[in-house]
Amino acid sequence: WRDLLTPAIGFATNGWMVRPHVASMFSLNEAAYGRQPYSAKLGLTPDGIALYLRSDGTPKRIGDPVCNPDLAETLGTIARHGVEDFYTGSIAERIVADMRAHGGLLSAADLADFRVRVHAPLEVTYRGRRVTLPPPPAGGIVVAEMLRILERFDLQALGHNSVGYIQVVAEAMKIAGLDKETHIGDPDFVPPPLAMLLSDDYADACAARIRAGERTSLPRVGGDSKHTTTVSCVDARGMVVSLTHTLGVPSGVIPPGTGFMLNGAMNWYDPRPGRPGSIAPGKRRFSSMTPTLVFEDATPVMTLGAPGGAWIGVAVLQTLLNVLDWGMTMQEAVSAPRFSATTDVIDISNRIPRAVQREVEALG
Repeated sequence: WRDLLTPAIGFATNGWMVRPHVASMFSLNEAAYGRQPYSAKLGLTPDGIALYLRSDGTPKRIGDPVCNPDLAETLGTIARHGVEDFYTGSIAERIVADMRAHGGLLSAADLADFRVRVHAPLEVTYRGRRVTLPPPPAGGIVVAEMLRILERFDLQALGHNSVGYIQVVAEAMKIAGLDKETHIGDPDFVPPPLAMLLSDDYADACAARIRAGERTSLPRVGGDSKHTTTVSCVDARGMVVSLTHTLGVPSGVIPPGTGFMLNGAMNWYDPRPGRPGSIAPGKRRFSSMTPTLVFEDATPVMTLGAPGGAWIGVAVLQTLLNVLDWGMTMQEAVSAPRFSATTDVIDISNRIPRAVQREVEALG
């Protein structure tokens, strides 16, 4: 069902050929939405075929051994010479050589010019707590805006996962989602109006629209990843971490002898020209990843994050609401059934009663 809701931008092989018996695995749905199946990507290069496919060309299954000495050597090289080897050393040379051999897009300058950039987090208050989230081009602005809007409602009076609760929270999701599509991209290219989006006046106006029964239309243009990992932890000294990492959408391209696959997350850019998320040289793309910390005064009391592409923000939001509005434990908050409005379609967990679903449907 996820693919039915997620049209994606096509994947270009840039000269790497897909073997015919792998290409034949395309399903009608995958062809219709312009996205190659993982089986095709695994067989895109000779290294991928050797690592991840069986002798009959089908992907290895759970229990099949995968031996990747090239990756072990790559990690050893980084351990011996530092991470700069990836950007300017022998690993970079392998990547660039493979790009040149197949008409790829990455250059030596692209790798050498890469820099990690550190930014101050976004901060909003919600029910008296300070919530810190990653700024654009990460997805913290979406969660921050939803919290600002929903603080204007007595959610407990509506009832957890009731019809009224779903109606209010889903509209907040769509408003924040549309604002992300309209305003948020790489801040170096399009300065985001964060002060406006997080202002009291704007939150009041959005809450008024919801109370008036207005509906926000949120067409879907982005892609999603099912292969994101999030880690939230506290160590013995009280240091708190929230980390989200993603494989994104892998390209299928394994530079010979490296053992790793380059990502293909260009499909997360907006395919429409002239928008904040449109693709451009040197531009960072929006990421839904939203590792989050919650503080009471200066003390961190909560660390969380989520996988799931466009579903990350709505999952983090509902976990926050479950703890801060409903008094759930973290286990209860994560386990509680959720709903999602990342498009005009509202996805409802099948653990929410069907009677509630039918009432939501009756509201249109």
